[in-house]
Amino acid sequence: MAGKATAIAHGAATIVNAIALGKGAAFGVDLWTKAEVKLTDEPSVFEADITSDPKESTLLVERTVARVLQRFRLEKSFGAKVRTWSDIPAARGLKSSSVAANATTLATVAALGKELDDLEIIKIGVEAAFDAKCTITGAFDDACASYFGGAVITDNTSREILKQMPLPKDLMVMFHVPPQKAYTINSDVARLQTVKPLVELAFEKAIEGKIWEALTLNGIVYSAASNQNAAIAIDALAAGAVAAGLCGKGPAVTAVATADNVDKVKVALQKYEGEVLTAHINSEKARVL
Repeated sequence: MAGKATAIAHGAATIVNAIALGKGAAFGVDLWTKAEVKLTDEPSVFEADITSDPKESTLLVERTVARVLQRFRLEKSFGAKVRTWSDIPAARGLKSSSVAANATTLATVAALGKELDDLEIIKIGVEAAFDAKCTITGAFDDACASYFGGAVITDNTSREILKQMPLPKDLMVMFHVPPQKAYTINSDVARLQTVKPLVELAFEKAIEGKIWEALTLNGIVYSAASNQNAAIAIDALAAGAVAAGLCGKGPAVTAVATADNVDKVKVALQKYEGEVLTAHINSEKARVL
C-alpha cells in the first residue's frame, strides 16, 4: 500500500492585492498550516478533515490532491484521506486557502514518493483554488509568499515571479481579525477595479522596494473600494506602525511594527471588535515534515 506524508506551509500577508491589476505582491509570516495525506486504494474517493475549522469546505483540499494524482496519471490508482490543522483563521483575508493548498500539494507529492519543482507545486495549488472556486486571481502572489517566505511580487495572469526580496526579521506583524468571515469569490470585482490607477501606484512602489508604503496605500485604497473600515489601519499608523492596511479582500487588517512600537500598535488594534494575532516575518520555505 502506498504512503503517507505531512507537510507545512507558512502564512502570508498582502502587499498589493492582485484583483484590480492581475499583478500582486505578498510577504511571508510565520503562521502555518500542516497537511497530512494518507493514500488509499479507493480511486477518486477523498475524505478531508479541517480540524482547526471543521465547518469550512474541504473542496480545495480534495481538488488539490486530485490535481496531484492527475499530474502523475495516478487518479485511477489512489484516493486519499487528508487532515489539515492550522493557526490561520479561515476566510478573513489571511491566505488560509493558498497556505492549505501548498501544504496539501507537498504532502501528496511526498506520499506518492515523487518530486516536483517548487513552481510546479505552487501552480497545482493555484489550479485547485480555481477548481474549488475560492479565488478570483489564482492568488499566485499569496501562494509564492507562503511557499518561499520573504516578499514576492508576481504577475498572477502569467504566473511569473517578477521580484523576490528578503525582509528584515526584527519587524513584528499584527493582524486585526474581526469575527465575521468574507469569502474572496464573493468580492465585487467591478467595484474593486475602479481603483486600478491607485493600485498601480502601490504596485510601482512595491517593485521599487518600498514594500511598506505599497502595503499601506494598497490597504487603504481597497478598504475604501470595499466599504471596509480604513480607520483601523490609520489608528495603527498613528500608534507608530511602519505599515498598515487591509489584508487581501479583508476583513483582516495587517499592521507591521518595530519591536519598540508593538505594544502601542496592539492597543490601537484592540479598540476594535475581534482578536489580534501576532506573527513574525517568515523566510522559511514550505517543506515536508
